Amino acid sequence: MTSADTIPTLRIDRISRTLAGRAVVNALSLEVACGEVLGLLGVNGAGKSTTLRMIAGVLSPDSGQVLLGGADLYENPELARRGIGYLPERAPLHAELDVSEFLLFCARLHGLSRGEARVAVRREIERCDLGEVQHRLIGHLSKGFQQRVGIAQALVHKPTLVVLDEPASGLDPVQSLRMRELITELRANHAVLLSTHLLAEAEACCDHIAILHRGVLRHSCRVSQGETARLEQQFLRIAADLEPGTDL
Repeated sequence: MTSADTIPTLRIDRISRTLAGRAVVNALSLEVACGEVLGLLGVNGAGKSTTLRMIAGVLSPDSGQVLLGGADLYENPELARRGIGYLPERAPLHAELDVSEFLLFCARLHGLSRGEARVAVRREIERCDLGEVQHRLIGHLSKGFQQRVGIAQALVHKPTLVVLDEPASGLDPVQSLRMRELITELRANHAVLLSTHLLAEAEACCDHIAILHRGVLRHSCRVSQGETARLEQQFLRIAADLEPGTDL
């Protein structure tokens, strides 16, 4: 996805992981550079969340490498704290804190000084449209606002790579649209990797789509406008385990 002489922000090289005796991810290789949004597409159980957990440094692969800016993440684990912002499918929020308190807490965890953290929190509150709820308890917020807080905590330390697991899950149409707009805006300063099982979401905000099925990369392509029908057919064939060219 990148030129041969450019080191991508993220490169995963043949990573595999077995859980409970089952191969969940098998020899998966992908790249994403700053300025790109890569969508990892697949049905539930395809291995998307496991892949993102390995990339975020939460779960180690059985084999293969995760390279961040060319450096091995598992030989240099501090890279995850500094260089990766991660929003899991269930956002790691503290319901008893208000939004500003929680984001300040996250910024400090990522190693920012108190002054740097305050500046970072103000920046992300503005970027994620959280101003009207910044002093409200997170437990009292709607699902849409909680997801925005989740993205803000993933961005507060200015990571080079942003990893988002099903960021629009459970949102209403208006909230989903705003989430897509925010993800699209992130490409200006970050490499973004997101997982989804919604083709429309992937096409709306991604530059590339990689379709994962049963832990194996089955299709990868650059997104072109107006090709929803073709991508949908490709996705359905893969989900049904049909060979390319086979009628549904």
